[in-house]
Amino acid sequence: MSERTRHHRIPREIFVPARGQYDNIGDILLRRQLLDWLRTSGPLHVYVGEAPDGYAEGLGLRPDDVRYRSFRRWYTAALRSAARGRASYVFKPGEIQLTLIGMKEHLAMLPVLALVRARHGRVARIGVGSRNFAPLPRALMGPSIALSNMSMWRDAATAGYLGQGGIMPDLAFAGVSSRATVSDADAGGTDSSGSARRDLLVVSMRSDLGYPSAAWLAGVRAVAAANGLKIWCVTQVLRDDNKCGQLATDLGGQALRWNGTAHDEQEQRLRALYQRAALAVSDRLHVLVGALTEGAVPAALLVDTKSDKIARHFAAAGLHDVSIASSGLRADEITARLQNLVGRRAAILAGLAEAQDELQTVRRLLDQVLTHESVR
Repeated sequence: MSERTRHHRIPREIFVPARGQYDNIGDILLRRQLLDWLRTSGPLHVYVGEAPDGYAEGLGLRPDDVRYRSFRRWYTAALRSAARGRASYVFKPGEIQLTLIGMKEHLAMLPVLALVRARHGRVARIGVGSRNFAPLPRALMGPSIALSNMSMWRDAATAGYLGQGGIMPDLAFAGVSSRATVSDADAGGTDSSGSARRDLLVVSMRSDLGYPSAAWLAGVRAVAAANGLKIWCVTQVLRDDNKCGQLATDLGGQALRWNGTAHDEQEQRLRALYQRAALAVSDRLHVLVGALTEGAVPAALLVDTKSDKIARHFAAAGLHDVSIASSGLRADEITARLQNLVGRRAAILAGLAEAQDELQTVRRLLDQVLTHESVR
């Protein structure tokens, strides 16, 4: 049997980093989804860094996944596996800051990528988006992108900026993955008949942006009252927790707060509320996406209108006009725009189903790239 045939038949070890912002459940949604996709292509070697136990539990790592807290051990294992012709590499999904610190994975891994490719291994980059678009970092990313067999960006601006790849919906649009405990029957992303039990309006806002105006608060309260919805303010990112409590007070609602531990349990609590939500109001991308996959209508009611991040990522999933720039709007105008989104629920859920079909196509392509030697 030739060496090439033997490598084709024995699954390669897949080295993948799963580090993220340990206070952010949204990062878990992306990384867990990718890990679930990869397991059908080969055994996983996962770098989690100094992740707290709750974060690692949220990733849904399995007993046969090889887990590394030491970067040096993981990196050395990747080099050894690549030298034996046994390794493939997959970049972590999510947002990259194109700074020297933000690009450390894409620069530090170049020796591993080169060795992987030299021994006929595969390199893939799935569901990655850029935060900034400066010329120098783009040039520094060039070698990493050139060594990739497959690059799929999660928004059109990133694809246009970095090139050499396609566009896909963000991985979180895929919805509940194997780790979550909600039942298939309760997962609202494709359940358009669940509106009768949707009695909540969920709110979650970033702590690093300004506090909502009086008109913003009044508009949210009014749309909740018009639809008979109870307001719940939730914490999906730990640093937003104080703001969550203040919003609950100012909106006359209840709060689901978080102390930063047991990430998987907090995710389950969040999903239980999202399954009851008719509307989710947030300026955090993965609050809106997570709520949408449980059947809630997403409303990016923005305080800071400088960023188009949410609009870009929803557009890549074929979903448009979910962002509302609240600056300068009266309370009744905000209420009317939110009510318009509520009325588009069926169309929005249909768009989600199409995005999920597209993600399954990406998943099949990734599996083909990782398991077939004949693919570039």
